[in-house]
Amino acid sequence: SSSETDGPFPSDHMHPSVRILPPVNSPVPAPLNYTRHRKSSYHSPPVTTSTSRTQIRDDEQRCDLFKGEWIPNEESPYYNNATCWAIQEHQNCMKFGRPDTGFMRWRWKPDGCDLPIFDPNEFLEMVRGKSMGFVGDSISRNQVQSLLCLLSRVEYPEDISSSPDTAFKVWNYTSYNFTLHVMWSPYLVKTTKADPTDPECNLFNLYLDEYDTKWTSQINQLDYLVISSGHWFYRPVIFYENETISGCQYCALPNTTQLPLYYGYRKALRTSLRAILENFKGLAILRSFSPQHFEGGPWDKGGDCVRTRPYRRNETIPEGADLKIHDIQLEEFRAAEEEMKKKGLRLRLMDTTQAMLLRPD
Repeated sequence: SSSETDGPFPSDHMHPSVRILPPVNSPVPAPLNYTRHRKSSYHSPPVTTSTSRTQIRDDEQRCDLFKGEWIPNEESPYYNNATCWAIQEHQNCMKFGRPDTGFMRWRWKPDGCDLPIFDPNEFLEMVRGKSMGFVGDSISRNQVQSLLCLLSRVEYPEDISSSPDTAFKVWNYTSYNFTLHVMWSPYLVKTTKADPTDPECNLFNLYLDEYDTKWTSQINQLDYLVISSGHWFYRPVIFYENETISGCQYCALPNTTQLPLYYGYRKALRTSLRAILENFKGLAILRSFSPQHFEGGPWDKGGDCVRTRPYRRNETIPEGADLKIHDIQLEEFRAAEEEMKKKGLRLRLMDTTQAMLLRPD
């Protein structure tokens, strides 16, 4: 993944002059909703999981895809900077000195079932004639980049974006009429710079009860929507509610209430889920928070990621991972899910936090 300072897709990476493809039949990790039957000799008792979680179903049991561990996978990697056009230059770990490649050779193994290898041909058939959108920050963008890389072994999409704004990209896989939208909104709600005349200004105004219409106005055309956020809420921000300053975070403004980041994050997430409730009829997915793994300090104060392999389940994980945002996501998801059920709408939780917590490498 990339740092929280990254912006949206740069335009100079959309039209590569050289494209190197691996063999078409090489395997890639499976989508989270892929169904597979176990061998008939498997007779463990049923495992019951929360109905709010994505599940694999077969004749014998339900499997919680998000409870498991990382195991070695010698068949990977399935792409790298040389083979995938969607990876940005500053994300080239090898070029900038990473000495090992082991971090690319793991796959996720759920406890109760086997997660099959992703087949990009099958995925594109599943979404034929559909549209999918991703809303969030650079971690959301990383998720899109991975999908673009996995699908590039079958087809390169056409850039059909209506404007040159790299914060909002639209690609179409013409052979499948599948459209992929990327919408940059690191705070999910309406946001402005505190000083719009200063290009270096890092203080933002967050309107916690107002939609970011740059993305909420587009979602009614989508079949699938994946929303995520979190890391940008550690920055200095000023909170607005009812068009009035209600407080701030890390801003040191006089006569202004200092509020914790969790206050703003909960309100922003609740507002964005309300926007989905009011404007979206497809399948919405909330992808949970991916914890940071910096050791020795924050990312901008000497912190580093020094690990070269995943944590094992029984290992002690160093303190510092902030899981409060994940708790807020679960609480707000459950509340929104109940409201959507009343209206016959669909909201799912892609709860990848535990899996990502185990990946300091």
